[in-house]
Amino acid sequence: MSYANNDEIRGVLIQAGHERVLLPNATVAEMMSKVPVETIADAPAWLVGQIAWHGWEVPLLSFARLSGLGDEPVHGNNKVVVLKALGGNAQRPYFALLTQSFPQLISVPRDGLLADASEETLPQGVHMRVLLGEQSALLPDLDALEAALDQAHPVA
Repeated sequence: MSYANNDEIRGVLIQAGHERVLLPNATVAEMMSKVPVETIADAPAWLVGQIAWHGWEVPLLSFARLSGLGDEPVHGNNKVVVLKALGGNAQRPYFALLTQSFPQLISVPRDGLLADASEETLPQGVHMRVLLGEQSALLPDLDALEAALDQAHPVA
């Protein structure tokens, strides 16, 4: 069986403010709902707190707040996507993103994922806007998210 001709990219769509965000499926560790959130003192508004997950205190980010895409309230019906951190920090191997709707697993044909160059300036934390058929989504800059997190809430 050959995997070289794989013509689909698997991803997870989440809602962040008024935009959809496409996450690479390979970075998603778990999707959860009704997650209790513990606040972090003196954190910026986009760092909404942390969650307990498999023995880790995982920081929870609001991508919408960080990117200026709107406000995401934190409440008892939170939906959270835990992501594998790619920065190599052994003290923080995961971080999580808040979303208002349950994440959607999708398969996108490679030729169906097109860059949308209609914007000159992208929001903070966004790598690029892509077109998924007739709808658009944002690809987050995961390195920038981790760098912002490391600056706002350094690991001891």
